[in-house]
Amino acid sequence: PCILRGKPLRANQQNQLIGFLFCFWIVLSQPFYFHSGEREEKCIIEDIPSETLVIGSYIVQRWDMHEQTFLESAPGLGMYVTITTPTEEVLLSKLYGPQGKFSFTSHVSGEHSICLQSNSTRLISFGGSKLQREEYFRLTSEQTNSNILWWAFVQTLILILVGIWQIKCLKDFFIAKKLV
Repeated sequence: PCILRGKPLRANQQNQLIGFLFCFWIVLSQPFYFHSGEREEKCIIEDIPSETLVIGSYIVQRWDMHEQTFLESAPGLGMYVTITTPTEEVLLSKLYGPQGKFSFTSHVSGEHSICLQSNSTRLISFGGSKLQREEYFRLTSEQTNSNILWWAFVQTLILILVGIWQIKCLKDFFIAKKLV
């Protein structure tokens, strides 16, 4: 049995003590959330004592503009987690899924950097239909620019070939007229 101030605790008192300690532990943790765009890196800088175990958990969700609510993440979406020490040593650099936990032990005290970045290469994963349209427009623009580049190359090649043909024709003309 637990003893507090020399007296044995009953089961009810033990449960109250465990509840109190659990509440105290929850107060010590510092949960938060943040919004992040596609491939945008968010870093948390935390002063951590040496030999401290740090455990983090996260969940990635999409924001639906129409329903004004969070939805499940898109398939294949995940997070890169990178943790660096005050001496810029990388403690952890790993790709996780849309929901996960990571942990590390600090070996030196000081400001550790915990950075999270989505692995999304598609705009659809973070913004709904507006970003879908932007992605479609971007892809169309890239294809158009590529086509323009090839057309400019073909035009230049045609001009060079026409110039060579004209020089040959003029040379043959001057030889035929015996001017050269």
